[in-house]
Amino acid sequence: MRSGAERRARAGRALVAGLPFAWLVAFFLAPFGLVAKISLSEKANARPPYRPAFAAGDGPGDVLDKLSALSLDNYRLLAEEPLYLDAVLTSLRLAATATVLALLIAYPVAYAMARAPGRLRPALLLLAMLPFWTSFLIRVYAWIGILKPEGLLNAALAWLGLIDTPLEILNTEWAVQIGLVYSYLPFMLLPLYAALERIDPTLLEAGQDLGAPPWKTFWLVTLPLSRPGVTAGCFLVFIPALGEFVIPDLLGGSETVMIGTVLWSEFFGNRDWPLASAVAVVLLVAVVAPMVLWRREEARRTEAPT
Repeated sequence: MRSGAERRARAGRALVAGLPFAWLVAFFLAPFGLVAKISLSEKANARPPYRPAFAAGDGPGDVLDKLSALSLDNYRLLAEEPLYLDAVLTSLRLAATATVLALLIAYPVAYAMARAPGRLRPALLLLAMLPFWTSFLIRVYAWIGILKPEGLLNAALAWLGLIDTPLEILNTEWAVQIGLVYSYLPFMLLPLYAALERIDPTLLEAGQDLGAPPWKTFWLVTLPLSRPGVTAGCFLVFIPALGEFVIPDLLGGSETVMIGTVLWSEFFGNRDWPLASAVAVVLLVAVVAPMVLWRREEARRTEAPT
């Protein structure tokens, strides 16, 4: 009886631990493996538009032969063609700038929300989440009406007498930057609010009782304790902004080329699935590798003896 109960308990623990891994295998590793396989294939005038590296009926000998014949030409082209390198660098620059700007805007807002009276916090949190209730595409389209030469922004500036001629903001990197910061600001705000709201107020009072000025209390107490929220918010903004397609396509015009627009062009314009898959693999590795290294460093720092 006891042995059977122990076996059932072990089976239950294995099931609980195995479900997340099964989810990751089914919805992350398997699709990534398919994309990686396509990236090593050759473009072809067929449906789908590539020559598969493997087929379902291949035997073990055929698979070994095709493994030796896999082509890295798509990755070689990415390294040699300046267009793709420029797209990656542009995406990194715009995503990093949007992350910094979102942090600078969201931190004081989240701090004010966390220090607001308790009865007001639910309403403030609701206001922060309101953008999620509107379609992302509609919100980006709204910025076209705001930023175009005859739009609301230029009309307001002209009415205030600040400009004589309309500003050319739409179809520039400035418009893309505005769209990125606006669209992903809630992803920075919510983790920051969660981290700041959990800080024990008595720690701040202790700093004041010890004679520390407010800025020093913030620097030595509040900012270090809010670091998890800062890290989570930066990841939540930087990663989707890096692969963004809708915002640069609608607000940036043809001169702002980000990696998301390159992927779209290769998949649906040039119908070069192997090259587009290679771009996707490189982008994923570029995003995941720093996260893994950072997580390993954090784990090492946490486990280190003090």
